[in-house]
Amino acid sequence: MNPFRSVGAVLSIALSLVVVGALLIVYFMVVPSLEQRLVDSRFNELEKAAPGLARRYQQANVPGDFVDEAAASADARFAGFDVITDRFLSLKYDSCRTCRADRDQLENDPIVLRAQATNGMEHGTVVRGNQRYAEVAVANLSAGSVILLSSKLSAQYQTIHALQRRLLIAGLVGLLVALGIGYGGAWAFARRIKRLERAAERISSGRFDEPVVDHSLDELGELARVFDRMRLRLAQLDDARREFIANASHELRTPLFSLGGFLELMDDEDLDEETRREFLAAMREQVDRLTRLATDLLDLSRLDAGRIRVEEEVFELEPLAYAVAEEFSPVALANDHPLEVAPGNGGAQAVGDPDRVLQIGRLLVENAIVHTPPGTPVRLRVQHEDGRAILSVEDEGPGIPAGHAEQVFERFYRGEGGRTSGSGLGLAIARELAVLMGGTIEVDSKPGRTVFSLSLPAPEDGKVPEDGKRPAGKFSRGTSLSH
Repeated sequence: MNPFRSVGAVLSIALSLVVVGALLIVYFMVVPSLEQRLVDSRFNELEKAAPGLARRYQQANVPGDFVDEAAASADARFAGFDVITDRFLSLKYDSCRTCRADRDQLENDPIVLRAQATNGMEHGTVVRGNQRYAEVAVANLSAGSVILLSSKLSAQYQTIHALQRRLLIAGLVGLLVALGIGYGGAWAFARRIKRLERAAERISSGRFDEPVVDHSLDELGELARVFDRMRLRLAQLDDARREFIANASHELRTPLFSLGGFLELMDDEDLDEETRREFLAAMREQVDRLTRLATDLLDLSRLDAGRIRVEEEVFELEPLAYAVAEEFSPVALANDHPLEVAPGNGGAQAVGDPDRVLQIGRLLVENAIVHTPPGTPVRLRVQHEDGRAILSVEDEGPGIPAGHAEQVFERFYRGEGGRTSGSGLGLAIARELAVLMGGTIEVDSKPGRTVFSLSLPAPEDGKVPEDGKRPAGKFSRGTSLSH
């Protein structure tokens, strides 16, 4: 992995950018403002002192003796000028005895010239000899003089530079701290993420025995709990898949073994005709068993591939209930299950595919006959409730164990006990077909009564069109399949 793309690097860079951004905001909000305030403060001091010094300079008997006193009181360089013409000044007094090199510059000082032009007080900053000065000049043309107070701003800029250095140091320290916190925090999170990665690798390799544990309450903790729920679910599905393979192998092997045995027995020339017919009936039963298993597997594969097609028609549900009851009456009689269509609350029209509804009805009735003891009554009922058409299959068997009601619709699920048989796919197929038609299948079970209810949408206008059909459309799902 590229170290610059790691969580630690990304988090550290993000924190560093936050620190740098915060320091830049502080710098641009504080440094220029502080600089301006320090310069303005110096201007204020000079402007307060300048008028009084100008008056005293004009009144002094010996102005030269006054210069040093004025410079000391204003804490600035003091210069006095004589006005020769409107545009020409002559420097007469200067408190800086060692500043001879820039005296010519003083006579052309822009602040002094502005004061002479306005015959008043002016202030501003100038640069001489790589030094910045705050200056205040006061002109009195009637007296023929101009004075100048010039103060270096080095102290103020030293303060600014000190602040800049401290901000720089603080920035470097902040960046180091941000890098440390970023890598430290990322290391802690990376360990947890690595555990999730290892857990995902274990799960992807088919190992579901080790739980995914993270007791924190943050997003990673929640992700770990989701991973663990996924692990448990995949473990259940894997167990179901293994069990299904074992069951399917058994279901296939048993009828094949029986067929092979019957074929060997039928090779016996001394076999009488009645025994031969019995063997043929038994073989036909085993072939039917194989056919049902193959059909269930085919239906399931086509449901997964989205190749099941259901039509949208308006039809009467009650005739379908009688058709299913008539079809299963021999099986019910052979297994000592009273089978009937119970009276409902009148006819019910449904919107869906009649062939698929018949298939679902067969699956529900077969489920009731197979999973209840002999002598258990089974009845079909058709109802119309709240704009839905309902086909119910009821039995008076022992019921579904508590907590297993929803599991019966899971693929490969087979209940516990002596009455279980089949592939465990019938109810799963029934529910998925119901969903394709915009319906649902629900179960309500308790000892002595179990009801599976197929609920389908009813037509909005409550009337059957003349051709008995609506235009095909939203239910079309691909290749047609018959059960």
